[in-house]
Amino acid sequence: MRTVKPTTAALTTALTVAVAGAAGVAAGRLASDAALKAEPGRPLPTEPLLTVHATAAGRVALTRSLASLRPGVYGLSGDRGHAVVGPLLTGAPHTADTVVRRLERVTRGTLEPGDKVRLTPAVHTGDPGTALGLDHTDVEVPGDLGSLPAWLVPASRDVWVITAHGLGATREHPMNVMRFLNGLELPVLALSYRGDAGAPRSRGGLHHLGETEWHDLDAAVRFAVRHGAKSVVLHGWSTGATMALRTAERSARRDRISGLVLDSPVLDWEATLRALATARRTPGPLLPLAVRAAQGRTGLGTEGLRSAADPAARLTVPTLVLHGPDDTVAPWGPSRRLAARRPDLVTLRTVRDAPHGAMWNADPAAYEEALRRFLTPLV
Repeated sequence: MRTVKPTTAALTTALTVAVAGAAGVAAGRLASDAALKAEPGRPLPTEPLLTVHATAAGRVALTRSLASLRPGVYGLSGDRGHAVVGPLLTGAPHTADTVVRRLERVTRGTLEPGDKVRLTPAVHTGDPGTALGLDHTDVEVPGDLGSLPAWLVPASRDVWVITAHGLGATREHPMNVMRFLNGLELPVLALSYRGDAGAPRSRGGLHHLGETEWHDLDAAVRFAVRHGAKSVVLHGWSTGATMALRTAERSARRDRISGLVLDSPVLDWEATLRALATARRTPGPLLPLAVRAAQGRTGLGTEGLRSAADPAARLTVPTLVLHGPDDTVAPWGPSRRLAARRPDLVTLRTVRDAPHGAMWNADPAAYEEALRRFLTPLV
């Protein structure tokens, strides 16, 4: 009987290990795409796909799930269009596997039985003029990589609010609070940043979880100061909140930043990446590979990314954090720890029954009242 030479056996083993390793690296890269290639304007994979079962005047029946049972007002996004749904209509007839919500309006396209849709925090589509009836100007903010499209909604005060959307969103998302801010006579600059439609492509075509994107928010601060802002408040959602923290820490104009509003802040990037990869059905054993792949692909070391998770020592301005325990993308724990460590500067408003980036949607009136109380001393 022939025997395999030791050198041949060793080579076979090495090749097997190499192939397995390469497969693991490829799988890790694919899993990390959930966060690093999150498409602006496309709901995150953590939101379940729902079916439209029926529509009627002012009503829509949706698949019954924890998501469709949430309180508040949400966008409803599908391939055929976009609509807005309001509270549950508990008295409306429905089957055991459906719920009925108030159908506020269809903002784009159509909404028909059989459509597959997802709930989204973005209630408005279009621009501040078409969606809200607000005067605005399309402006270009000079950034490090090129011009950044933005909407400027003017008002009488010299304190500006600069908004930065987060993962899976566009500058349409901040329109949720734009009418309220305009009512306070605060100018609003709603920024599109690298990777957004019409903005420069990010380096490598990847989202860097706020670590490089903050430069674009810094450019918006420069723009605001050049155009008459005495000070600015940065209002960020998700990774946009991380951008706001980075800008307040690193900007050469940080003395012009008078406050931060952080909605669903991503303060533990590894947990967020794991959550998004899991939502894409990545097997548990591959999640560590996804984390390592994200580090390698973005060129950011662990410490560089983790430093955003402990901003307490570097925080210098009043900060309002709006977050809650039902956020499965950005854990609530780091927000609570931030508030506990800096009670002199941080106010935490707990919002329950709200998914990631949707703290306003769960209870718009309470959210806006928290904003009013926070902003009043700053203006």
